[in-house]
Amino acid sequence: MNLRLKKDLKKSSKNDRYLSWFMIIPALAVVAVLIVVPMIYSFSLSLTNMNLLKPASTQFIGFRNYIRLFQDEIFWRAFWNTILFMTLAVNVEFILGLFIAQLMFKVTRGQGVIRTAIMAPMMFAPVLVGFQFKWFFNDQVGLVNNLLYSLTGDYQIIPWLIHYPMNLLAILIAEIWMSTPFMVIIFLAGLVSLPTEPFEAASVDGASGWQQFRYITLPLISPFIYIAMVIRSLDLGRAYDLVRIMTGGGPANRSEMIWTYTHRLAITNNRFGMGTAMSFITVAVSFAFVIYLFRQLSKSLQEVY
Repeated sequence: MNLRLKKDLKKSSKNDRYLSWFMIIPALAVVAVLIVVPMIYSFSLSLTNMNLLKPASTQFIGFRNYIRLFQDEIFWRAFWNTILFMTLAVNVEFILGLFIAQLMFKVTRGQGVIRTAIMAPMMFAPVLVGFQFKWFFNDQVGLVNNLLYSLTGDYQIIPWLIHYPMNLLAILIAEIWMSTPFMVIIFLAGLVSLPTEPFEAASVDGASGWQQFRYITLPLISPFIYIAMVIRSLDLGRAYDLVRIMTGGGPANRSEMIWTYTHRLAITNNRFGMGTAMSFITVAVSFAFVIYLFRQLSKSLQEVY
């Protein structure tokens, strides 16, 4: 009887496995058609000298586009600007988001109004934010220069959008204003889901507020932190609109980013093969960064749970 039951269970498990694969096949097919096939085609284009104005003259040139990019001074400037921009943006948004979420978590009244106000910057399109902050940092009639004049009484024309690294700082401020609310929402969700027992026990043991935050809150919400940082790192491509509107990558490519330089190569200069190669380099860097964050996430989950 037991032997027959084991055989039936084994057969049922095998059938369930086949059924699972059968249910997954449509999703895998959609992923293959919409993602894998276009990526393979795009990679093949990166190995050619395709020009949008002369598509008939396209020839296979191997990895020459990648070699040219690695020898291109503007590419490295855009690359390091992007790394600096991503590092500062994600970390500042993390610190501000966690601080604001902690304050909101302690507020007992008017939560709905506060959350709506915090989410307001996310409702604006990046293009609109770019125009808004371009006016803020305008050297002649901008709000920032006029505010500095009101505070100091000394009117100086500060060319925020012309000189490097001030133009990069202006773009960074616009990005932080636009995207910090996302971090606040994720962290607030993590804080709301925390159990109260560890904090009650820590209070009984005489732990201070900082100790509770450092040794209880941070470890428990670490999964939320890494997930938010992964999403924000991948979502920073939206900053293309900010750079394009506020500085256009100039002057003299000083504020160029990977995204804007890719557009300049592929669309403006019609060097589609090289632009595609640059896109794949960007994907590779982003993929490596995401793998690193997911490894950190798995470590934090093992420590907490």
